[in-house]
Amino acid sequence: MIGKRIGGRTYYYLAESARVDGAPRVVTQRYLGTAEDIAGALPGGAEPGGARHRTFGDVAAVWGTIQRLDLVRRVDAVAGPQRAKTTLGFHVALAVLHRATGAGASFEEWWAGCAAQDLVRPRPPKAAVTTAAHWRALQRLTPERITGVETAVAEAVLDLLGDDGTSALAVDVPQFAAFTAADCTVPSACQDALAGLGLVVTRDGAIPLASRVYRRESGAAPTFGALAGELGERYPATDVTLVFHAGQAAQLDLGARRGFVGSLPPADHPELLTQPASARRRVDPERFAGLTAIDTRATVDGVRRRVILTHSATLYAAQYRAFTDELSTATRELDGLAAALEAGTHRGDRTQVHAEISRVTRGRRIGRVLEATLTGTRTGEIRLTRRVDEAAVARLVDEYFGKQILVTDRDWPVAEIVTAYRARTYLESTFRWLTGPAALGPTPRWEWTPQRVAVHALVSVLAATVTHLMRREADRAGMNLSVGELLDQLCGIGETVLRYPSTGGRPRSRRILTDRDPAQQALFDLFGLERFAP
Repeated sequence: MIGKRIGGRTYYYLAESARVDGAPRVVTQRYLGTAEDIAGALPGGAEPGGARHRTFGDVAAVWGTIQRLDLVRRVDAVAGPQRAKTTLGFHVALAVLHRATGAGASFEEWWAGCAAQDLVRPRPPKAAVTTAAHWRALQRLTPERITGVETAVAEAVLDLLGDDGTSALAVDVPQFAAFTAADCTVPSACQDALAGLGLVVTRDGAIPLASRVYRRESGAAPTFGALAGELGERYPATDVTLVFHAGQAAQLDLGARRGFVGSLPPADHPELLTQPASARRRVDPERFAGLTAIDTRATVDGVRRRVILTHSATLYAAQYRAFTDELSTATRELDGLAAALEAGTHRGDRTQVHAEISRVTRGRRIGRVLEATLTGTRTGEIRLTRRVDEAAVARLVDEYFGKQILVTDRDWPVAEIVTAYRARTYLESTFRWLTGPAALGPTPRWEWTPQRVAVHALVSVLAATVTHLMRREADRAGMNLSVGELLDQLCGIGETVLRYPSTGGRPRSRRILTDRDPAQQALFDLFGLERFAP
């Protein structure tokens, strides 16, 4: 650095010297300013001229997991030779990163508001990080490539899991997403088409390995058994267990089927519902607080099967709350009907009044506990009284609330049976997170074609693969979090970018991470975010 005295003040330059023709010469110099300018531009000198906050932890953890799965290279291997500078694999990786961390923002907003632009390398051109460019690039995903990508990523997952990935579950997520019909030309007349998703996932962590999206209202939706068989054929070397809920049990012949975990309608086995609470045992206080169970056997579809009656304190509270709301609504409606009959404003005959009572008490639970009595036969003289049978309420609550009946032919511990059965619930929660506002579709919204639906499903499934792999690692480290809770914790690890005044060149900036609480620090260490830190 050299100084030049001009007008009584010293101005500094950053100079580089070299020998030219054997003599030392200044070959380049850059103006820095006065001593005060330099001090003000240095961190720790004058205050910065501006600052902005960006999300860091969730983006860094997801991108690090994408790198561990070698997603870009694996997708490009499936795609084959490409001309584009930004390859299909890179676009898919960006789409997965955005889907998992976008939080309702468009590609452009998300890219500008998070640390991805400093973490993702090679840095994509600005024109590639837009919603339009995203959908345009992903048009190259043909059905064959989509299947190939899923297979390649599944191989990466199984390599990471080792022996833990040899056992899988087949599950159905019937409420996967809704898409506006592709042939709709008048937006106001468009109706959403419901789509379901069949999945094969690892038993350990419910990490997706294969999927099939289907339209539910087309009349051609596959039965759950056929869907599971189709997906299972893609992993013939993997031991696949069918997971179903009580509403699907009637579609399956459990007497002949092998390899399943599911639930049965509680009313089908009243002898289990009346078992005393003292017969239940705690399942796993650390993983399932408030869950108790009875492990026994019962006849299901003509065959003696292992059945497990579970009682969840959380489910009990939710069901009791919903029931009391339902009962309160029914009694309020009956009281209104009684008042209208008393005042003479309701002029219906006895048959019409009976029909209204039946409508109000049509729920099976309400019909058991709410009694309505009519007196009088002529219009204008009919009167209504109602009574809540508290003894019936107590019996209903004791017999049904908080209880589920699981059936299986597996000899796994009860905790593993419960975990397998709840895999569908975990996945539904994940897809609600991933396919909510962050899942921006084509513009205009009603231009959903079958290919775009398939691409949307692939990106969602890959995002679930990445986040469930992260969730599994957090669970093994003693942090039992849902995908939403995990990403929320990571999102709390932010980055502040401080901008300092220019000294003649580009403005100087400094990136620092926000303070972390103990839970965030544990996740920071678990996912090795130090390597991405400024």
